[in-house]
Amino acid sequence: MEKKELIVPTFQESDSRNLFLASRHGLRTYKELSQYADFFLARLQEYDADLSRPVGFLVESCDELVLAIASCWKLGIPFTCFDPHATATELQEQVERLKPGLLITDHAEASSFGPTETLSVQKIAVEKAYDRNKKASSSTFEGKTDPDDVFGYFFTSGTSSTPKVVPLKRRQMIFAAAASAGNFRPGPNRFWLLCLPLNHIGGISIILRSLLYGSGIYRMNNFDKEMVVTFLSENKLFQAASLVPTMLKRLIDITAFRTHKDFKAILLGGGPIDSSLLEESVKKGIPVVASYGMTETCAQIAANPFMQPSGIYRPLKSVGDMFEPNAVEIRDENGRALGTNNSGTIWLKGPQVFDGYLDTELNEAIFDEDGWFNTGDFGHLNVNRQLFIESRRSDLIITGGENVSPYEVESELTKIDPIQDAAVLGLSDSEWGQRVVAAVVAKNGSSIQQDEVKEKLKSRLTAFKIPKEIIQVDTLPKNRTGKVVRHKLSELFVK
Repeated sequence: MEKKELIVPTFQESDSRNLFLASRHGLRTYKELSQYADFFLARLQEYDADLSRPVGFLVESCDELVLAIASCWKLGIPFTCFDPHATATELQEQVERLKPGLLITDHAEASSFGPTETLSVQKIAVEKAYDRNKKASSSTFEGKTDPDDVFGYFFTSGTSSTPKVVPLKRRQMIFAAAASAGNFRPGPNRFWLLCLPLNHIGGISIILRSLLYGSGIYRMNNFDKEMVVTFLSENKLFQAASLVPTMLKRLIDITAFRTHKDFKAILLGGGPIDSSLLEESVKKGIPVVASYGMTETCAQIAANPFMQPSGIYRPLKSVGDMFEPNAVEIRDENGRALGTNNSGTIWLKGPQVFDGYLDTELNEAIFDEDGWFNTGDFGHLNVNRQLFIESRRSDLIITGGENVSPYEVESELTKIDPIQDAAVLGLSDSEWGQRVVAAVVAKNGSSIQQDEVKEKLKSRLTAFKIPKEIIQVDTLPKNRTGKVVRHKLSELFVK
């Protein structure tokens, strides 16, 4: 598949009177977004920002950050969002790797703050990025708006290793938005709920999809269960929401929670999805779209359809169909394509797939000679070409020559009372190659006996999948999107 053969989708410009952004701080129209973009460009030029480098944001979720990200897209200015909760060491390394032309922060004293005070990069406070007391930009500016121009640089989640830098191109976002729109999209002056962190593509893609659709965003500082229930069950302005499984579970646990009749769907991603969670959603009539994607594919690249004619079977464990014109293959360890219902590594190709990491030394090992991308994820396709994820990337455990999906074991562990949460991983073992271990969290301070748990698992799992060690912890190490940070998890087992 050659990119030049593909027609890049287009979107109609939004009516300037329509709502773009809402929060508890007020409403902003598309006209106000355009005004913000003019002032934003003027500030960048006033500070003589090097726009050959990405603009960096080190900002907590706020309306100004959403407007600035949308402005970067409109102007064709690449950007990157750093995690405001990163450690000093992590932040130092990330800023040095990307060397932004300007760093915009939410600190009042931007000239010297926290961990980056020693960095050789110009910094300004976020409130100075938009100053209506000064003139808007009147100069001509030619931004990078071609489909193959990079719009942003994103760090992978780094749950299993050092985060990689992924340059994402405009064509990826445009194709992703077009494919998602074929599934569902909010209408004009209707909201897509945004409560995800804004340093990952999952949250930022909501901003850019909405901008392309001409629909609205309702931004929350963080996930507030009670407010989300009210919005999705009572307020007809809300038509979509992006959540991670942990968030959905908290909503499902509320017995009376239902979505209103005009609500379209909850887009679910960001981690392994337990089929029992989807079963509960189906019972309650809550429209959930399970999806599959990653930073390298500009968020979701496969998803279950939002609406199905009555009687059509849709396996709950499937993440759905690959978005056209992207393609998927399941391959064995020798790179040979496998047939239906055979498990192997997931390879992807298409306009949503990135062209390579910023560190080019990493690319030779992940692309074949025809441009197919080895995701490192493990799964299979059924006869209907629906995709099933069995393990994500390096999380797959190989013990005694047998493959173990940690998510399968975690799912069975959480069905055992009083286990509330569980995380499974493989540790290096001289006899087995890797041995399966688990960390579990109990409900209400209960005590968990590992021998009892192992005994109960015997009727649920094949023997090699049963953890050889089960420890009880107060909490599991997770990032802000609810993913278990597995390299930190392994530290719990060091004696």
